[in-house]
Amino acid sequence: MTQKIEDYALIGDCETAALVGRNGSIDWLCWPAFDSDACFAAILGNHENGRWLIAPSESATSISRRYLGNTVILETRFETETGTVALIDFMPPRGKASDIVRLVRGVSGTVRMRMELVIRFGFGVDIPWVRRIDHSLLAVAGQDMTVLRTPVEIRGEDLTTVADFEVKEGETVPFVLTYGPSHLAPPAPIDPEVALQETEKFWKDWCSHCTRDGDYQDLVVRSLITLKALTFGPTGGIVAAPTTSLPEKLGGSRNWDYRFCWLRDATFTLLALMNSGYTEEALAWHNWLLRAAAGSPSNMQIMYGIWGQRRLLEWEAGWLDGYEGARPVRVGNAAHAQLQLDVYGELIDAFHQSRMARLKLDEETWALECAVLNHLAEVWDRPDHGIWERRGQPKHYVFSKVMTWVAFDRGIKSAETFGFKAPLLHWRTLREAIHRDVCNKGFDAEENAFVESYGAKLLDASVLLLPAVGFLPADDPRIRGTIAAVERCLMRDGFVLRHDPRELPAGQPPLEGAFLACSLWLADAYVLSGDLDKAQVLFDRVVGIANDVGLLAEEYDSVAGRQTGNFPQALTHIALINTAHNLSAARQESEKPAQQRSK
Repeated sequence: MTQKIEDYALIGDCETAALVGRNGSIDWLCWPAFDSDACFAAILGNHENGRWLIAPSESATSISRRYLGNTVILETRFETETGTVALIDFMPPRGKASDIVRLVRGVSGTVRMRMELVIRFGFGVDIPWVRRIDHSLLAVAGQDMTVLRTPVEIRGEDLTTVADFEVKEGETVPFVLTYGPSHLAPPAPIDPEVALQETEKFWKDWCSHCTRDGDYQDLVVRSLITLKALTFGPTGGIVAAPTTSLPEKLGGSRNWDYRFCWLRDATFTLLALMNSGYTEEALAWHNWLLRAAAGSPSNMQIMYGIWGQRRLLEWEAGWLDGYEGARPVRVGNAAHAQLQLDVYGELIDAFHQSRMARLKLDEETWALECAVLNHLAEVWDRPDHGIWERRGQPKHYVFSKVMTWVAFDRGIKSAETFGFKAPLLHWRTLREAIHRDVCNKGFDAEENAFVESYGAKLLDASVLLLPAVGFLPADDPRIRGTIAAVERCLMRDGFVLRHDPRELPAGQPPLEGAFLACSLWLADAYVLSGDLDKAQVLFDRVVGIANDVGLLAEEYDSVAGRQTGNFPQALTHIALINTAHNLSAARQESEKPAQQRSK
């Protein structure tokens, strides 16, 4: 049976990632990279679409799990009537090949165990040719190859590799599955125990660079680790999530492929990394942005592949039933071809924030920014598809227009602060014109709020970012009115929806669950407005629905009490880091003596 999304935990090697269920089954893995075809796709179908199960043969009386310290080494502990075992799952930092190591350790008594390995390349459809070579099991299909190494006796049953074995107290039984291109010799074996030590050292060393030491430290560090695990090491690109087609609404069709890098997340990501001391990762992300956006600004996309690829053609894997029947299962993302004007602002803002943090930027960065702003001067007043990638007719989305204002505002500030040559008079004129246009056409006096798009009555949670990007101060009556309207119209069971439910017929439930990043954006707006207690309540509510190992998906279905959408979601964890930072800084500021605050 399909497990809940929050029943999964993440392991990864900073080039790809796998999802491990509470039952000891790895149900999702794309190999060798985040955007490769899946070889385990059971989460989107059933066990016949690929999985790797290691668990007690008899039902466990208790299952608990944790990450070993500040790592992505997962320990799942199974207690049975005859004893207790710990299953330790991890992916060592990538060497010449990619490995999954699974160590079964006897904690007490004697436990009978079962291993079932179903490899299905091509998103769960391609059955490999399997053969034995020197105590290894080789599985090959097309370009892909895996090698299983274990001292346990294995056998084939119904196109599945199985093993039955016992683990006694103090014993450790290793399993190592390694990926390699099928045209090369099988990858060399690794020592599982040495790999465990090296993996633990890698993550502990990485976490030691965190400069943040304040409130919510454990939550922030876990989110930072998750962000690092979603980073494609060779390029610095950060995927929105390691999964595709986990539904935004259970049983629905709003199922998208998130294994790509969105420009939308640029500034949020940089701030999360820089505020936590990770300048190297921030610079790698900046450089990825620079390479991906290089070329004609008119061809700039909202998202790119992990290498910076531009064509992310969307197709459907019709043989997969979808998570709990949510179909279709999509591979690729057609939204990559949309016009979204907000990405220009996010790009220029990211570069400006990088400069302000004294990152050493490529000399070509300013030239690219000038080219982008010259193009934006010609297209800022066009309709687009908005930050949420609406697939209908384009509109004049308020947030898109605000971010074009941000683009010129940050361009002006960079030129003024760092002495760059720029057409400042022209940019200032455009900045004022855009600001006036948004205030005149994007604010609805009857709603007393900024709305989703020009002339609309409906709201959109992205307008919560207006004070955060500096478009208007948080104490402006129009911002306070917008926050009140969001509370009135977009909140459901204490969480924030990104789309206005009033667009649907009366009585029809929302299109999707509450969007967790938007809920944290409202908390940020509360912080800027000085409502720290309300911000704290909302922040605690969001982090309270994280799973037992601290991971969050894109959305939350408050009626079902379940996480929904792709998992774990980078934007949610980025927003958590930033809101924790904002709350902590505001608390510290409020606790200063009045005389010190006034300086």
